[in-house]
Amino acid sequence: MRALLSVSDKSGIVEFAQGLERLGWEIVSTGGTYRVLEAAGVKVTEIDAVTKFPECFEGRVKTLNPYVHGGILHKRNDAAHRKQAEELGITGIDLVCVNLYPFKATIERTDDFDEIIENIDIGGPTMVRSAAKNFQDVLIVTDTADYAPVLEALEKEEDTLEFRRELMIKAFEHTAAYDGMIANYMNQRFHEGFGRWQFISGRKVFDTRYGENPHQQGALYEFGEFFSTHFHTLKGEASFNNLTDINGAVKIASSFGEEPAVCIVKHGNPCGFAIKNDLLESYTEALKCDPVSAFGGVVAVNGVVDAELAKRMNEIFLEVIVAGDFTPEALELFETKKRLKLFAQKRPHLSIAGDRADFKHIEGGFVYQTADCICDNEVAGAKQVSRSAATEQERKDMEIAWKVAGLTKSNCVVYVKDSAMVAVGMGMTSRVDAARCALKKAEEMGLDVSGAAMASEAFFPFRDSIDAAAAAGVRAIIEPGGSIRDEEVIEAADEHGIALYFTGIRHFLH
Repeated sequence: MRALLSVSDKSGIVEFAQGLERLGWEIVSTGGTYRVLEAAGVKVTEIDAVTKFPECFEGRVKTLNPYVHGGILHKRNDAAHRKQAEELGITGIDLVCVNLYPFKATIERTDDFDEIIENIDIGGPTMVRSAAKNFQDVLIVTDTADYAPVLEALEKEEDTLEFRRELMIKAFEHTAAYDGMIANYMNQRFHEGFGRWQFISGRKVFDTRYGENPHQQGALYEFGEFFSTHFHTLKGEASFNNLTDINGAVKIASSFGEEPAVCIVKHGNPCGFAIKNDLLESYTEALKCDPVSAFGGVVAVNGVVDAELAKRMNEIFLEVIVAGDFTPEALELFETKKRLKLFAQKRPHLSIAGDRADFKHIEGGFVYQTADCICDNEVAGAKQVSRSAATEQERKDMEIAWKVAGLTKSNCVVYVKDSAMVAVGMGMTSRVDAARCALKKAEEMGLDVSGAAMASEAFFPFRDSIDAAAAAGVRAIIEPGGSIRDEEVIEAADEHGIALYFTGIRHFLH
């Protein structure tokens, strides 16, 4: 039996080759892999001896050869194939171990296009596809994590058709993701990311018990390694719905840098948010906004949960807490809550992956766009259009309201007072209804909105929302502006003595 080993990532390759050697396999290798194996004492044949042709063109051509691909692709159980292989002097290659040139690492490290081009693998994907196509006769290994299982299967003679088939599927996934990454990069570089085709690929992190509903299947996939690196399950199991709620809560809580922000989300919508002197005070104030909706909700804590905060959070039923981290004392206190799920990023504060693109499924396809960014300078650079100016605290409240509104389903209106959200209306067909619904909810909760700042993620088309805000005691408003009736809105703000700011940027979220 003969194995061809040609890898870019050489971790574990010596041990894998030694294991094959112990099992009586002949080892053939290329370039750098050959040198590593030979230095480690592995009996290895260089690829030139198989191809009868030297590597050439700076290594661009080394395995693109009929002695290689004939050895991989001929059918062992086909008499005509065996006869032709014998006539051509082609010896079988029964295992191919390949991982590809590090294109991703290269584009992350440099913008040198010549170097990037040289790190597009040609021979590697070709060998992988050849071996995968002939998986009934050839083992194809593309993942270093499979070295041990493959050796074990060979040793126990358990390299069944089903085992080989799984390696084949993984191999085609590997080359598909690789080619998709190259195509996307080229389109990003030359077509601003919008080519004739858009390739979206992700690696499975874990299955969820089901999707949004029990009759649906679900799983979490990642584009890079964000979740593998920064999503640690400490207690419980994340469901499909948990993950979408966590995403919304973390995006809001993490958008304030290292400030002690706490965001509470229910069914994808924020029902509480605050930034106070510490996380305990922030959670306490965030909970006041809508403690009824917070029951069974998801809480994102932009910091480390300690025992004192854990005690307070244990006072009601929460389904999920996601935080930068948890102290051992906090984890111990949470053990009494059987249905509570805990997830940590294992860092002092929360962060997001910062994807450059966004897409949504629609029946028959998907719509694709560059990712929205609610930048810190949007409030700082907002234009004062009213006679009245906001105070320092009102500007802070506007910043919070603006970011929460921009990360919440449209139409959305958010009221913030003393750095805590006191009312929110979201997902409404009318912006006026969103504003009024928020105020009605605040009244039901006994929350005083007077003195609050208000934000809308899109412009107010009429002055009626300003009049309603004034009646509730709102002192500052931030919105994009851009309505044909902006002058009426500004006039209303001046009549009521409200500080009004236009950002010039809309943040619809549908």
